Amino acid sequence: MSAPIATPWLSTQADQDPRSATGHPLRWGIIATGSIARAVSQDLALLEDAELYAVSSRTQDTADAFAVAYDFAKAYGDDGGVPGYQRLLADDAVDIVYVATPHAQHHEMVLGALNAGKHVLCEKAFTINAREAAELIDVARNRKLFLMEAVWSRFLPSMQRAFEIAASGELGDIHWVTADLGFPAPYSPTARLWAREDGGGALLDLSVYPLLWALGTLGFPQTVSATGFVNDDGVDAQNAMSLGYGNAAQVQLTSSLLAHGPRTATVAGSLGFLQSVGSINNPRELVIAKGWEERRTETFGVVGKGYAYEPARSYAVRPAGTHREPGHAP
Repeated sequence: MSAPIATPWLSTQADQDPRSATGHPLRWGIIATGSIARAVSQDLALLEDAELYAVSSRTQDTADAFAVAYDFAKAYGDDGGVPGYQRLLADDAVDIVYVATPHAQHHEMVLGALNAGKHVLCEKAFTINAREAAELIDVARNRKLFLMEAVWSRFLPSMQRAFEIAASGELGDIHWVTADLGFPAPYSPTARLWAREDGGGALLDLSVYPLLWALGTLGFPQTVSATGFVNDDGVDAQNAMSLGYGNAAQVQLTSSLLAHGPRTATVAGSLGFLQSVGSINNPRELVIAKGWEERRTETFGVVGKGYAYEPARSYAVRPAGTHREPGHAP
């Protein structure tokens, strides 16, 4: 078993409000204009040091409408055979970009951004395979640029508190973790969640959240096994994963585009257990039990929709800074 994932930068600061000024403003570019781009833009606007500078889309009208709705200074659509995102990346005023396109487009967009000298926050799933991910990481390191997958849940106060409790010894030795996330997604072969060419499926879209509970409490496993259901289009609709650790610890995770589930996580130790309340990607309560009798509940709020915490990580970066913070992997 490796150590659990690193504590986010904001959680190590005296002031943990993501809205607070850091003295190092960044001009943001948003690539794409879908639902995640809208949600992230709304929360970016809450940060004192975030300037909503540019947005790109395939059509100029869509980019213009988004810019007006979310108060961006610049809007770039496809023009003269040049994609809108490339026009945005050619703007020297952009310091950092948020890539909010479907999964299968991430590699192309992120590579273009890094080669243009931009820092990057990329919507999960980072890429559709390990080869693409390794290439992007190498480019970011070589160019000394910040690059991070936007697993927003990792940065929430409730998640950080859950990981802190698991590491504190209050629950004793952690022996098993379970987590699930799922919902019945209406089927359409052209919908983002189901389109094979877009990297659709439960594994890439949902499994990052159950996996986060395992990595945040037990670290990276020694063994991984998985089963799943793949539909006639070759897209995985449901997955079950088992992770094994060398210290008598086991993890069971489920992701599904077919069924409702409780959307809960349980971290069980020799002295007690912790259980999330509310969806596992944004828990609003944690129930902590010692033995069978003693229980307490901790309650959490979030700034905005919860997306304000992950961009704050990038404020440890200067426009001419390094690709990662000292002592922390992105």
